[in-house]
Amino acid sequence: MAAAQAGKPVVRLDPTGAAIPLVCDSPHSGTAYPEDFGHAVPLGQLRQGEDTHVDALWEAAPRHGATLIAATFPRTYIDPNRTLADLDPDTLDGPWPEPLSPGEKTRLGKGLVWTRMDPKTAVYDRKLGVAEVQRRIDGYYLPYHESLSRAVQERYEQFGALWHLNLHSMPNDAYERLGLRSDRPLADFVLGDRDGTTCEPEFVDLIDNELRARGYTVARNDPYKGVQLIAQIGRPAQRRHSLQVEIRRPVYMDEATRERNAGFDVLQHDLDDILAVVAGYVRSKI
Repeated sequence: MAAAQAGKPVVRLDPTGAAIPLVCDSPHSGTAYPEDFGHAVPLGQLRQGEDTHVDALWEAAPRHGATLIAATFPRTYIDPNRTLADLDPDTLDGPWPEPLSPGEKTRLGKGLVWTRMDPKTAVYDRKLGVAEVQRRIDGYYLPYHESLSRAVQERYEQFGALWHLNLHSMPNDAYERLGLRSDRPLADFVLGDRDGTTCEPEFVDLIDNELRARGYTVARNDPYKGVQLIAQIGRPAQRRHSLQVEIRRPVYMDEATRERNAGFDVLQHDLDDILAVVAGYVRSKI
């Protein structure tokens, strides 16, 4: 979906039938690499940061009354799921005009702008220009946030309630990449609601149960709890429910080649069915 409109930083697909207050967004599935990226690592390695094909996996959403938003640019260029203060000042060629508050993942090189693929691999062989980062914010980050915010506000004003699915995929070695140890294998799906703060439990239970009924393993907030987007959208007390959904990449693609594997069509069909159930749930609540 995003690749077909790669000239735009963000693609919005509206419902093909009656709209419901369900907004889905895929901030990391973009594959159009801007010419001014200036990265020093091979493109194949840089692509490891993509949630490749996630927008396609969920492309049925508009047929069920949902609005689907997707980035066309890669998250390694600039990440819409980070705050604007999530920058490491040591990676810039000059002072940033606003106060910065880099998080732990930023110190690992994966903040607003990625600077490392792993501890041994720098994305750039230079400092990032302050003006360069500001252009990325103005040309890519802000348009994505504006498009998503507009869709969220339109549906919320129309129905007085909102359900939001923030869509991602995760590498098979996610625990290792995050520097974590686990005695459990990575689940096929990880549902993140920031430890119960961004979404009503009933909605999380619904998606959890539907996934398990189709044979997938499911974990909650382990190892991903959700970041910027669900934190700013999810306000359950105001009937604004936001849930992050992570899919283990080998379920649907070859991580090395980024090509779809034999599981893609099965998973896409399952997600279509689950979207139908989710749409029925949302309609029952409005």
